[in-house]
Amino acid sequence: MSDADNACIDQLRTVGGPDGASGTVLSSEFSEAGTLVMLKDGGGTIWRCIAYKDGAIGELSVVEGADDGGGAMAGSGASKPTTDTQRVRFDAGTTGAEISASLAPGSSTRYVLGAQDGQFLYVRVAPRSGSLGYLIYNPDGSALLDFMTPDKEYRGQLWQSGDHVIEVVNNGSSEASYNVIFGIE
Repeated sequence: MSDADNACIDQLRTVGGPDGASGTVLSSEFSEAGTLVMLKDGGGTIWRCIAYKDGAIGELSVVEGADDGGGAMAGSGASKPTTDTQRVRFDAGTTGAEISASLAPGSSTRYVLGAQDGQFLYVRVAPRSGSLGYLIYNPDGSALLDFMTPDKEYRGQLWQSGDHVIEVVNNGSSEASYNVIFGIE
């Protein structure tokens, strides 16, 4: 088990109540920005945890509550939240790219963008529907920009070289569609 897995397990034990005392790691996906760990506690609740290289927890949230047998979750038909990763590539001779996408409720997409120390990064998230936000992570996994709403674009000079991650998050209860624009100068 990785340090990130252990940090997420410890955090779940702290906040998960009696069910958090036991469970399993469903998956662990490493990236330079952080490690996404999916956990299932002893009561069947599925948790999403993001841990950083220094052992800090960036997020611990319930993805899917356990069915209490009362039928509240039966036939809901809702898609499960996911986190996808996509590398951003610029066309030859250009300094930017625009991507159109959509996200299910609670889901996110992590856009990976290589850049050098001293370059300027531009990010604009333009929702067409739904409730979105975004975060930006440095190559070492630290936060370059905490959760922002799409009415605020980001333009700033980078201070690390490597893969930066822009994570677009649907924090609403319905599907969200959007365009995201990236630029490196």
